[in-house]
Amino acid sequence: MNRSGTSKFTIGIEEEYLLVDPDTGALADEPSEEILAECASDIDDGVGLVVPEFLRAQVEVGTAVCNSIKEVRAKLVTLRRSVADAAAKHELSLIAASTHPFAEWSAVHHTDKERYNVLAEDMQAVARRLLICGMHVHVGIDDDDLRTDLLNQVAYFLPHLLALSTSSPFWRGEKTGLMCYRLSVFDELPRTGLPSRFESYGEYLRHVQVLIDAGVLEDASKIWWDIRPHTRFPTLEMRIADICTRIDDGITVAALYACVISMLIRLRRSNQRWRYYANMLVNENRWRAQRYGFDEGLIDFGLGKVVPYPDLLEELIELLRPDAERLDCVAEIEHARNIVKRGTSAHRQIAIYDEALKDGASKDEALTAVVKWLMKETVAGLDM
Repeated sequence: MNRSGTSKFTIGIEEEYLLVDPDTGALADEPSEEILAECASDIDDGVGLVVPEFLRAQVEVGTAVCNSIKEVRAKLVTLRRSVADAAAKHELSLIAASTHPFAEWSAVHHTDKERYNVLAEDMQAVARRLLICGMHVHVGIDDDDLRTDLLNQVAYFLPHLLALSTSSPFWRGEKTGLMCYRLSVFDELPRTGLPSRFESYGEYLRHVQVLIDAGVLEDASKIWWDIRPHTRFPTLEMRIADICTRIDDGITVAALYACVISMLIRLRRSNQRWRYYANMLVNENRWRAQRYGFDEGLIDFGLGKVVPYPDLLEELIELLRPDAERLDCVAEIEHARNIVKRGTSAHRQIAIYDEALKDGASKDEALTAVVKWLMKETVAGLDM
């Protein structure tokens, strides 16, 4: 979208998966490199890419540039199915969850790749703890200053998106009490969290250059904010979300994000804008979404009180309806109601764990039951 919002809409999604043993649920720390090679040979460049991630047990997929929500779903289905099929040929399974329920980060190894070797050396134990997966959504915005202006405004909505995506309630075999523990791990890295505010793209570049000149950064790709201007593509990349176990839930989060961007551009055309709220306030909602998901509501800063999430969601759906109609994704954003009704992956993982314990399972057996549920849910709906 350009400054007037009239250029073609583009979107892309990246997802990160974990490879596990289908019998034990344990993380596969030494998966065959042939899995990636087989996926690469099966996937056309017009669909996307399958590449290694930081850990050997991780696989990342990224769609090609898409022109609609429905197109990005179709390509993501193809990518996820390809990885699942290739893993199965090597007697492994795939899980789409932002943490593994019982894996020990100290027992896994990172991928032998220059970028990852540098990261591991630079960040030490902080990097070694990165046994986490996420979902990143790119929306194309070809005007640099518009992209920077939207970076400032869209942060308000990030906790709303996080609350719908939570899939990381366990860490090292413990129920953490958080719906999204992934951010607790990721926030140990520098240059994470909510973005700083910039008045122009030039100001943003000048700040980045200070760190490059100081030898701290090679480039802006090592700025890992919840949302950031991408370093190589003219996109605004949303990074706060957990990976959704069910693919349609992830598409809903992506559609809501795209519609928020569209809505903010629509306001701009009418010489309006979303009110800027300080990170101090938005961080409170970020924490609430991380801790409770959508169970305990978020703060409405205008009202000055916590409002139940279903009420906020209805307001958001109606606010975004003109944009959802324009982007042909009304059904996708309305699916958010279904997520709230049945719960996110984190809700289901906790319920399965608690039910297994209640039925007499040991803690290890209950955790294994969670992983086996994740295996099934990760590939659910991929034949549609």
